[in-house]
Amino acid sequence: MVRRGARIVAASHNEGKVRELAELFAPYGVACVSAASLGLPEPEETGASFAENAALKAEAAAKASGMTAIADDSGLEVAALGGAPGIHAARWGGRARDFGLAMARVHRELEAKRASDFRANFTCALALAAPEGLTRVFEGKVFGTLTWPPRGNRGFGYDPIFVPEGYTQTFGEMAPAEKNALSHRMRAFEKLMAAAYDD
Repeated sequence: MVRRGARIVAASHNEGKVRELAELFAPYGVACVSAASLGLPEPEETGASFAENAALKAEAAAKASGMTAIADDSGLEVAALGGAPGIHAARWGGRARDFGLAMARVHRELEAKRASDFRANFTCALALAAPEGLTRVFEGKVFGTLTWPPRGNRGFGYDPIFVPEGYTQTFGEMAPAEKNALSHRMRAFEKLMAAAYDD
């Protein structure tokens, strides 16, 4: 479904996600064009899982553009909050999807529970959809702990409060190449590319 020299749609209006996807595909000679640059609408995320939402977005972009599309649905899952915010990660930032507010809400809810368990993980589902209808979904996770206050202004989303296992820096403090090498998105992407080149 993906070959060197291909041009695919990154089915996201999140510039941070589009940039990371483009960086992941670049070494394979695959160019990503954003859904926003093509004027494609954002479908409503009505799925009950990361995989369902990723597939929904990829299929909508593939159908609207006539091109193969890649979509990401990802979020933060906090053990002490029963896996929340999960698929609602962006919504915790309110209508404006302000992740400063979202991180503050995570901190507030942990304090309200008097939590001592700060384990968390990021999950990413990547869906690759062809315009003729074939869709495949690949999932990756990275585990770590939460810290407060937020540290670093790199990355996006909840990155400034997440410290991956084995590290002392948050994703928000890491150089992009370092974060990308161990992120949930990279782990899902490696599965996707292994399957693409097995076909």
